[in-house]
Amino acid sequence: MKSTILRKKIKAEGIKFWVNNGKEEVGRAFLYLLKNDLHSEPFGLLEDVFVKEEEQKRGIGTKLVEEVIKEAKKRKCYKLIATSRYSRPQVHKWYKKLGFKDRGIEFRKDF
Repeated sequence: MKSTILRKKIKAEGIKFWVNNGKEEVGRAFLYLLKNDLHSEPFGLLEDVFVKEEEQKRGIGTKLVEEVIKEAKKRKCYKLIATSRYSRPQVHKWYKKLGFKDRGIEFRKDF
């Protein structure tokens, strides 16, 4: 018997959080809300956290991530995933300070 791969569209939602200094965007973070069949609640993906270099060390990134965490909880996410490159140990330390735990390795394929 031949197996068939089936497809089902699943809606996802994205929310952009950003900080504007009155002239331009100086920081941003994205929250993507995703669902799968294993859980009735969505999970969150924290993506593209960025603060302009001249605006760093002022708490902007922390405030952005705290807002993302608050929104993920409000949306009843059962987990929030954040990824970071191996070459960024200072970012790993920052995520841990914000309550994230190192849970594994991310695999990625670029196109």
